[in-house]
Amino acid sequence: MREKERGFFEADYDNARTDTKRKQYGRWWLIFLVLRFTGARISEVLNIKYEDIDFRNAGTRLITLKRHNPRKKNSFRIVPVPVNVTSEIATYIAQYPQIKDTLFQLDRTFFYRVFKSRCEEAGIPKELAHPHILRHTRAIELLRAGVPVTIVQNLLGHSALTTTAVYLKISNSEAKQILRDRGLI
Repeated sequence: MREKERGFFEADYDNARTDTKRKQYGRWWLIFLVLRFTGARISEVLNIKYEDIDFRNAGTRLITLKRHNPRKKNSFRIVPVPVNVTSEIATYIAQYPQIKDTLFQLDRTFFYRVFKSRCEEAGIPKELAHPHILRHTRAIELLRAGVPVTIVQNLLGHSALTTTAVYLKISNSEAKQILRDRGLI
């Protein structure tokens, strides 16, 4: 996990002075991690149940909320996450087993306010200070790593490839660098 991700909510969690605060900050930290590494929508993450987490295979099952095809109600997708994310969740649940069934159940607007506040503290511009930015970040990260666009589409739960294709836009300087790296210019 990169240092930037570690500091966003984790410092609060690690430095909490009371057990109640540690429990609260830990939930925020885990929601942040799952948002960051699944590219899921905030509402999809807040719908995760304990049984949706696959600790053995490092993944989570997400209810895909935004489907334009009414026949696909309650469709699910399995999204792999880094092992350390499921490990963090397991460690947290071992510390607070009573929260196991409600770990991700927070009010969406409340988490949005917390997220926005952390962004302000970190000096992140207001137009980027929303949880959905992590979805965009993950999509771009996957595509730049060479993950095929159809796989990114499935991971993000997009019903149309054109929705995912928006993330394929690259700047002229990026295009020039790619061509240079491949010996084409």
